[in-house]
Amino acid sequence: MTLVSKTYGQQLGLPFSKYYSSHEYKGGIQNFAFTQSESGLIYVANNFGLLEYDGTTWRRYSLPNSTKIRDIFINDNGFIYTAGQGEFGYFYPNENGSLLFHSLVNELPEVFKNLGEVWKIFKHHDKVYFCTSEHIFIYDEQAKYSGIISSKSTFESFHLANNLIIINEWESGLQTIVNEVLIPMAYGTDLGDKLVTGIIPQTNEHFLIFTRDDGIFLQGPGGIESWKVDIPLNAKINKAFRLKDGTIAVGTQNDGIYVINEPNKITLHLDKQKGLQNNTILSFFEDIAGNLWMGHNNGITLLELNLPFRHIDQSSGLPGTGYDAHLIKNKIYYGTNYGVFVQSQEEEKASLALVPGTTGQVYWISDIQNQLLIGHNDGAFHVHDEKANLVEGANGIWNFHQLKGHSNLIISGGYNGLYLLEKHGDHLKLLRKLKGFNESSRIMEQDDDGNIWMTHGYKGVYKLKLNKNLDSVEATFYSIENGLPSNLWISVWKINNRLLFTTEQGIYTYNALKDTFERDTQFIAHFPDGELITSMVEDPLGNIFYIGNNEVGVLEKQVNGSYEKNHQIFNKIKHLLNDDLQNIALIKSNEVLFAAKEGFIWYRLEQKKQVAPSYPTMIRSVYLTGLADSIIYQGNYKNHREEFNPPKLDYHLGSIRFEFSNPIPNQESSTQFQFMLEGLEEDFGEWTKKRDKAYTHLREGNYVFHVRSKNLYGELGIVDSYAFSIAPPWYRSALAYIIYAILISSALFYLYKFLDQKHRQRAAIITEEQQKTLIQKEIALKDSHEEIERLRNEKLQAQIQAKNKELASATMHLINKNGFIDHVKSGVTAVMKKTKNQEVRHELEKVVHSIEKNIAGDADWEQFEIHFDQVHGDFIHRFKKEFSSLSPQEIKLSAYLRMNLSSKEIAYLMNISTRGIEIARYRLRKKLQLDRTDNLQEFILKF
Repeated sequence: MTLVSKTYGQQLGLPFSKYYSSHEYKGGIQNFAFTQSESGLIYVANNFGLLEYDGTTWRRYSLPNSTKIRDIFINDNGFIYTAGQGEFGYFYPNENGSLLFHSLVNELPEVFKNLGEVWKIFKHHDKVYFCTSEHIFIYDEQAKYSGIISSKSTFESFHLANNLIIINEWESGLQTIVNEVLIPMAYGTDLGDKLVTGIIPQTNEHFLIFTRDDGIFLQGPGGIESWKVDIPLNAKINKAFRLKDGTIAVGTQNDGIYVINEPNKITLHLDKQKGLQNNTILSFFEDIAGNLWMGHNNGITLLELNLPFRHIDQSSGLPGTGYDAHLIKNKIYYGTNYGVFVQSQEEEKASLALVPGTTGQVYWISDIQNQLLIGHNDGAFHVHDEKANLVEGANGIWNFHQLKGHSNLIISGGYNGLYLLEKHGDHLKLLRKLKGFNESSRIMEQDDDGNIWMTHGYKGVYKLKLNKNLDSVEATFYSIENGLPSNLWISVWKINNRLLFTTEQGIYTYNALKDTFERDTQFIAHFPDGELITSMVEDPLGNIFYIGNNEVGVLEKQVNGSYEKNHQIFNKIKHLLNDDLQNIALIKSNEVLFAAKEGFIWYRLEQKKQVAPSYPTMIRSVYLTGLADSIIYQGNYKNHREEFNPPKLDYHLGSIRFEFSNPIPNQESSTQFQFMLEGLEEDFGEWTKKRDKAYTHLREGNYVFHVRSKNLYGELGIVDSYAFSIAPPWYRSALAYIIYAILISSALFYLYKFLDQKHRQRAAIITEEQQKTLIQKEIALKDSHEEIERLRNEKLQAQIQAKNKELASATMHLINKNGFIDHVKSGVTAVMKKTKNQEVRHELEKVVHSIEKNIAGDADWEQFEIHFDQVHGDFIHRFKKEFSSLSPQEIKLSAYLRMNLSSKEIAYLMNISTRGIEIARYRLRKKLQLDRTDNLQEFILKF
C-alpha cells in the first residue's frame, strides 16, 4: 500500500485544531499578526482591519482609510496599537465599551505624513517603534512623537529577539537599535542580500536566522554557519517563532508548519494533507493557554498544542473507526473497521500502511509470546513477516488469552462460543470449538484457578471451567440471585491482579467462599453508584485508565498505593470516543490510545499536570430591545475593567438583552453560563449553553446583571457584572408624587370647607323638620300599632282557613278517589270470580294488582303531609320525633285522627277494612302507652 502519512518524533497523531474561514470571522483572507488582551480576547491584524475574537463571535474594526493592518500590539494600559497601510495609531474603548481608533500620524512632522506601509510595531523599554521600509518612528508611553530612524537603503524586515530590536537593512545587513541609533551586528552584513523572516535567540550571543529563500543560519561571535534541518528550500520560510516549551514553529509559504527542536529534529509537520486547510503561514501567536494561532493567506488555524492529546485519524493516514491497538517490537498496530494498519516507531519519519490480508472489521490486537494475533470479523489471524494469515475454521473472533498452565494453547472468545487454538512456532492452528457453551464471548478473563469468567452484555456472568480433555466447558451462570445488581452491562477486567466486575451500580468482586458477588470497597470512592465503566486498563506503573458513562479519566497510582483521580482534562475527548465497542489500548507506561469514532486519541500521562488558565466571563454586548434593538454597551473595558457610571434608562426602555462569552479558545459549544439579575432574581439560575439573556418590561429600580461561566473542565470563570437603573414613568416619578400630594391636599381642603357649610345649613333645616315629624309620628304610631295587630290577626285567620280548605279538599279527594277505586276493585274482583277463562282471569288479576298499587302510592300522602303540617303546627314532624317507633301507617292514622275523620273514611284513605282500622287504633294506643281510660283521638288533638 502507498504510504499515506508522515509524522515525526515520539508523539503520535496530530494536535487538535480549529480552522476559522474568512466567512466565519467576516474579514479579509490574510492575517498578518496576533495579540491577546489580559482578559483573553484575541486580536488579529487582518487585511480588512482589526479582528476581535471573544471565544464565540468575531468583530471587525476598520482603520479610517479602510486599509490593511499589518501588525498589532497591546500595552499595559490597554492601548491596542496598530500599523497598516498609510496609517498607524491605537484603538481604545470609549465609555460605552466601543473601540475607537486614534491616529498618531498627525503627531509626525509634516514631511513624513505621506506614509506607505507600516510593517511592524515594537515596544522596547518606554518607547513604541512604528516601522516602515524607509523610516522607524519613535513614540513615548504617552503616545507622543519623540524621534525617527531613517534607512540608508531599504529596511527589509524587523525582529525582536533577546530584548533587542533587530533590523535587516538591504546591503547593510543585520543591525540593532541602541539609543535610537542603528548599530551593526557581528557578521550581519553576510545576510545583507537575504530576506530574513525570523530571528530566534539561542543564547545571548547566538541567534538562529531564518531566511525566506536560503534556509536557516546560526549566527554568533565566531561567524555565520548553516543550520541544517529537513525543511525543503522551496517551502520558503515566512515566519519563525519560539514556543513556550522551547521548540520552534516554522511557517512556510507552501508547505505548512514545521515544529523543530534544538537538535535540529522535526517533531511535527502539518500541511494541507495533514490537518491544515491552507499551506501558507503568515504569522504565529501562542496564547496564554499555550495554544498556537496561525494566520494563513486564507483563514486562521488554532492548534491546541497544550493538550496531552493527539488525534490519529484520516489526516494522519488512518481511515475508519478505532477499535483496538497494540505496540510490539517498536511497531504500533491499529485496528479499525477498515483493517489493521502498522506504524514503525524506529524511523524518524514513521509511516502508516495497511497490513495485507486484514481488510475488514477488527476487534482485538494482542501478542502472545511475541506472536501478533488479530481478532477479526472474518476469524482469527496471526501476523508473520507483516502479513496476516487466517486461522481456518473459526469465524467472528473477539479476543485471545493464553490458557493458564498451557504455554502453547490459546483460548479465544467468538461470536458463538469458545475456541481452542494451538501455537507452533510462528504458526497458529485451530484445535477445536469447545462444547457446552455457545454464547457470544466478547469480554472475558481468567482467574488464578484457570476458570474463565465471561460477561454478557444483557444476560449476566458465566464462570466456565474446562474439563481435563480440554474439549468442553462446564458453565455456571450468575445473576441477580448471586449478588449482582442486574444482568445488564456487566464487564470483567483484570486490575491489580484480581478480577473486577463493572456494573450499572458500581464495581463488584467475586467471593469464592460464599460463591457470590460483593461490592468492591477499594474503588467505591472513585466510582459512585450509577457510574458504569465500559472500559478499563492498567499500565505497568499501576495507573488505571477508564471510560465511564459519565466521565473518562485515569486513576494515578500514588507512592502509598492510593489513587488520585484525574478526569476533567478528558472532557475534551469524551464526545470523540467510539460509542460502539469502547476500548482503551495500552501502548506503554503512562501512554494509551482511546478508540475513537475517527481513528484513535493518543494520550500520555505527564508528571506535570496541564493547568488551563482561568479566563474571565465577559459581557460583550448590552441591547435595549423593542421594535428595533439598539446597543448601549459593546463589552470593551478601559484600564483593566475600571468602574463606569451605570446608565439610567427611561421607563419605556425597560426591555434589555445581554450577550456574554468566555474567550476560551475552541470551546464555543461546551462553555456553560449562569446569570442573575440582582433586583429581580435572588440567585443564579441553571447552567445553560445559551450566550444571551433578555428581560422585558422591567419596573423602575436599580439592577445589576451578573454572569459567570464554566468551561469544559468544570472550572469557573470570573463573574462579570453590568449595573443599570430604570427611571420610573413620569406618573410615578418623585415630582409627580409631590404634585399629586399638593393637588389632593388642596382638593380635600376646599371640599371639606364646602361640605362643612352645606352640612351646617342642612342640619338646621333637618332639625326643625324632625321636631315636627316626631310629634306627628308619635300620634300616628299608636293608631298604626292597633291597625297592624288587627290586620295581622285577620291575615293569619285567612291563612288558616285557606289551609284548612286545601287540606279538607285534598282529604275529600283522597276519600273519593280511594272509594271509587275500591268500588272498581270490588267489581273487577266479582267479574274475575265469575269468569272461567284463565287468560281473562290473569289479566284481571293484573288490573287488581295495579289498583292496589295505586291506592298504596305515597305521592298523594306526601302532598297531604305538606299541607297538614302547615295547618297543624308541624304535627307529623313533632309526632315522629316524640314517638320514633311508629310505623308510616301509624303516622298516617294519627294524622287522620287529628282531622277527626271517621273510621270508615280512614279505611278508604288507608285502603284497609274498617275492622283493620280498629285493630290499628288498638296497636297505636299500645305504642303511645295510653291507659284504657285515655281517649286516643283526644290525646292526638291535644299533642
